[in-house]
Amino acid sequence: MQDDPTKRVTIERYRLGTATADDCSKQTCDDLVAVEEPLEIRIVFGRAEQRRSKSLAITMRTPGNDAELATGFLLSENVIQSADQIRKIEHAGPSPENGSHGNTLIVDLATSVVFSVEKLQRHFYMTSSCGVCGKASIEAVMAQGFKAVRSTIQMNAETLAALPSKLRTQQTVFDDTGGLHAAGSFDGSGGLIALREDVGRHNAVDKLVGQQLHSDGQGEGGQAGGQNVGRVLVVSGRASFELVQKALTAKFEALIAVGAPSSIAVQLAEEFNITLIGFASAKKFNVYSGFDRVRFRDTSES
Repeated sequence: MQDDPTKRVTIERYRLGTATADDCSKQTCDDLVAVEEPLEIRIVFGRAEQRRSKSLAITMRTPGNDAELATGFLLSENVIQSADQIRKIEHAGPSPENGSHGNTLIVDLATSVVFSVEKLQRHFYMTSSCGVCGKASIEAVMAQGFKAVRSTIQMNAETLAALPSKLRTQQTVFDDTGGLHAAGSFDGSGGLIALREDVGRHNAVDKLVGQQLHSDGQGEGGQAGGQNVGRVLVVSGRASFELVQKALTAKFEALIAVGAPSSIAVQLAEEFNITLIGFASAKKFNVYSGFDRVRFRDTSES
């Protein structure tokens, strides 16, 4: 059973009048807030006779879909390339306070997985610091051997513009709390395939990518890209460099954000042929890269 993503708290709700002080009121009541707790991701790796355990990362997340979160994170960091490179995922143990799942997740990798822990941890440090230039970041992505995304879809503008509202109407936990980001995968015709929510926008995407990697629609070798895997990634926040990178590793052809993209996000999207759209709403959106996948109606023909 998944941990509850919400928590009930007691609040004082104020309503301020516009005429006189007598119009103001205060009410003590219950409210729901989104749960935020740390999750430590530990990996077990190495040859059979030399297995090692290492704490890889700690992220603040909303409990639930933790295995998907870890899977998507490891894929985006190029630790794994397919779901069958994970032997098992399990929590370290129950919390003694409430009997729920603990906040440490053990990911047991296949003996065939080879990578440098030291290099990976240096990468985590670099991406969390503010002094690394965009060129160095893109070169680091290119050094991992990713290929440009192959274009297989075209979407008309009306279908595309409807996706953010489709995402929003399915955010059940957001309806209760107003405090969660969402990431959704859609097919080329605008059909919703899967959605995940989390207090962290990166975590929401990792959960979604992990879900895709474990889904029945996996491609050859368990890689994301099967027939039932979404081609379009829609996120509730802005489009950062990290989110474009995650879209690339999961082979999304388009990333649609309700907020703004950064300059390096646009640069990375252009480099790897990802359609990047920002400021998306029912009435308008901006296309920053991958223009060939968006089909606009020619008003001169009507």
